[in-house]
Amino acid sequence: MAQIYYENIRRNTEYTEYKDTKTKNKKTESQGSFKLFKFFIVLAFIVLSIQLIWFLGITPFRPFTRIDITGTSLYDNESLLAYAGITSESSFILTNAAKVEEMISVLPLIESVRVIKRFPGSLEINLLGRQAAALAFANRGGLTIPVVFDRKGVIFQIGMEDLQGTIPDLPVISGIMIEQPVLGMSLPARIFPLLENLDAIRMNAPELLSAVSEIRIDRTSSDGIELTLFLIHHRIRVLLTGLNEDILRYTLLMADVLSERDPHIALIDFRGAVASYYPRVPGGWF
Repeated sequence: MAQIYYENIRRNTEYTEYKDTKTKNKKTESQGSFKLFKFFIVLAFIVLSIQLIWFLGITPFRPFTRIDITGTSLYDNESLLAYAGITSESSFILTNAAKVEEMISVLPLIESVRVIKRFPGSLEINLLGRQAAALAFANRGGLTIPVVFDRKGVIFQIGMEDLQGTIPDLPVISGIMIEQPVLGMSLPARIFPLLENLDAIRMNAPELLSAVSEIRIDRTSSDGIELTLFLIHHRIRVLLTGLNEDILRYTLLMADVLSERDPHIALIDFRGAVASYYPRVPGGWF
């Protein structure tokens, strides 16, 4: 019996020692895994810190890696960036977008500009070039030269060499005095509504403008304006108080109908509540 008792004690002792050893081994493995986990955490923190320092503290001060210019090709990119004050050293931090917009907006061929900085190192310049609304003739140094202006009345092309075939596609405006024109000069504000409407017609129904050779502007006693349209296909003048697409379409239709009815009609007056027309005076141009 004593031998069996001691044998059980020995077995229990060996089992206890085995459990203690196994527990110590697991604890050691767990501590090793935890140390390895801590190492990776510290390493990841160091890498992330380096990336943040580079991304937030260094890259914004480095020169732009990308500059996109969209919207118009009226200026080459190199000249435009020079006007804007953008150099090879310009960076996200050192570039003032509002200042760049201000510097570009003074260019005569640019109607509007929007500058966007993209963090951390790119720049976008979105341009809207001026679109020709009409053509007029001005006096400069005793010479009569053509000038082109946009819907806001800003002159942005002067002389034949700059028109690039624009003349045949534009209505000619007469009746306004333009002396010594320079790029960026603005025409009288009273004709702005007319220019806005001409630009809208050019966009929506350019074939209507192709039937008009000239639009003469006359001032009224109330400082408003009246218009005289000279048509290409008829020797008829048309008097109007305003002009838009619907009015021009109706005017051309009436000119066709009345000229077929009476080829001697010289003038159609739409200024009153009821349209009236007048025959050509013998010996007169009309």
